[in-house]
Amino acid sequence: MKNSVVVVEKPLAAPAPSNSPIPIPSKDAVEMPSSKLQQQWNTKNLGLRLGADFTSAACAASMVAPLISIIDRSIMENASGRTTLANSLKSSFRTLLLRPHTMIFSKPVALIFMLYGGTYLTANTLDTATSTIRNLSADHITTGTMKFAASSAANVGLCVYKDQVYVKMFGPGGPPRPVPMPSYLLFTLRDCLTIFASFNVPPLLGPVLNERMGVELRKKVSGTTVAQFVAPAAVQLCSTPVHLLGLDMYNRPGAGGKVSWRDRWTQVRKNWAVSTVARICRIVPAFGLGGTVNMKVRRNLMEKLA
Repeated sequence: MKNSVVVVEKPLAAPAPSNSPIPIPSKDAVEMPSSKLQQQWNTKNLGLRLGADFTSAACAASMVAPLISIIDRSIMENASGRTTLANSLKSSFRTLLLRPHTMIFSKPVALIFMLYGGTYLTANTLDTATSTIRNLSADHITTGTMKFAASSAANVGLCVYKDQVYVKMFGPGGPPRPVPMPSYLLFTLRDCLTIFASFNVPPLLGPVLNERMGVELRKKVSGTTVAQFVAPAAVQLCSTPVHLLGLDMYNRPGAGGKVSWRDRWTQVRKNWAVSTVARICRIVPAFGLGGTVNMKVRRNLMEKLA
């Protein structure tokens, strides 16, 4: 009869009989929820998190829009021959100081706000979507190809739209005319160079700079941080002539071959140096100050919502 006792005890480790009102899960059944938990979404305060994305992008864009608008306008007016770059800067800053409301709420500033606000917002919402789908913390920041591609698409698309409006507003006198396709292509190439230097080059250049920096200097600033400012600024030496050529294609259409490539190169070379300096001054607030403000404001808001 002892053997019968063993037989009775053995089923106790198995699931409860079918007539049991509360089935006891088996070992395999207990392991199932772990894979399902990984598929859950982090939807806590999702609406407020999206609001934080918008708020941080708007704060950053508001800070950089007036200055970048002034610089972009001066470059285009100088290239079109309306006025010199120095006179354009002087006039715009005078308006900003004496009548700030007319500058801040103007169409040119609104276009810059749209450009960088849209770029920052694209990156922010991608971070929020990733943290939601992968069940990560609200302040999670993504990196990689997807974020670069999304931010680049937003920046390039909005910037090309902004430039075709700017070139009509601040180009040569006369009624506005359609922007030629070569100008669109040159503006796109210009932005691709800047985006590549801003996102792809710093991670590669940073370690190289770290190896060549002294120990004391590395304690104050990392090589990657230096590269994040140096690379976008340095690429302006190459992207500025592309930008100027796109402007010249609009300013002087050259119907019937009236404008030779030699003439275009002469015009580009004439404005190359001063326009490069202006565009470098433009890049620092756009990709340095603006990006830092957007990141810090979003992080502070998300930490409160996590």
